[in-house]
Amino acid sequence: MSKKAAVMKGDGIGPEVVDSMLRVLKECNIQSEIILCEAGSEQWDKNGRKDKTYIPDVTMQILEESDACFKGPTTTIPVPGAPRSVAVTLRQKFELYSNIRPTKTYDRLTPNRKLDCVCFREATEGLYTGIEAQITEDSAIAIRKITRQGCDRFLNSAMKWAEEYNMKKMVAITKRNILKQTDGIFWSSAQKAVEGTDVALSEIYIDNMAQQMVVAPEQFNGAILVSTNLFMDIISELASGLVGSIGLIYSANMGDSFAMFEAAHGSAPQFAGQNKVNPTATILSGAWMAQYLGETEIRDAIFAATEQVINEGKTVTWDIGGNASTTQMTEAIATYAKEKLRR
Repeated sequence: MSKKAAVMKGDGIGPEVVDSMLRVLKECNIQSEIILCEAGSEQWDKNGRKDKTYIPDVTMQILEESDACFKGPTTTIPVPGAPRSVAVTLRQKFELYSNIRPTKTYDRLTPNRKLDCVCFREATEGLYTGIEAQITEDSAIAIRKITRQGCDRFLNSAMKWAEEYNMKKMVAITKRNILKQTDGIFWSSAQKAVEGTDVALSEIYIDNMAQQMVVAPEQFNGAILVSTNLFMDIISELASGLVGSIGLIYSANMGDSFAMFEAAHGSAPQFAGQNKVNPTATILSGAWMAQYLGETEIRDAIFAATEQVINEGKTVTWDIGGNASTTQMTEAIATYAKEKLRR
């Protein structure tokens, strides 16, 4: 019996890049069932903004009956009273506490810089819980909620990744000299997670980490970088810039029994409908979803095909030095992936 994946195309460029991902998966003959459903601010607008979230009830029901989901880029309207983002809503509902972004450079794009690390971001706590209060007309506070249970499960999942991929370094990014209580809990959980293992744990403060990623990123090769929600949101974006384009960065949000896959970039509505955006992040996220659903050979073929297309540089989009359209780059990846699966 095949597994089910709910796929939300999202807003802005979302439908274009998700169609690219679905095209490649179809060409690779994925056996899992794909169920299309709606989510995002565009459908929220069309429905008269009456729903409490950007996810309609019918979509939520499909998600609850699926084994995993794919979220295309979605727009979050930055005004008071608007719903939380689709990503935050789903992370909290399904307890998807580990946001994972493998970050690796490509030879053609950064020939003089090699970075190969994994960014692990706690995704259900921290400042992104959205707990805020208006104190006076001119002041408000936001609460940074950190729990030992949340840190323990998150850091244990990072250690499982280290074991699976034979990684021996973990770097905890904190600001423990200032945030003594909250980051104190996070650091003690990190120390506990590595006890009895051969994984070397180090700590670096967030401000210094940003500098070190710019001046000497290679020191983090082979490392799992772990941090709380906001800090790792920032550092993983910085890491993606070192790779050459946010359009290359794929990600997953994983819990104990469900996973959501998504590109790391946003909905970029200014580029919608132009057939020019880089589909790589979405295609690789979809390939990772195929692996999660039990079709590892599809993941391996798509990853190898994508690396080949990017390093050849003949059929790539403008952000990584080419002039190919979204559909042209997609077709090139699909063609190579099919060839690799036939071998």
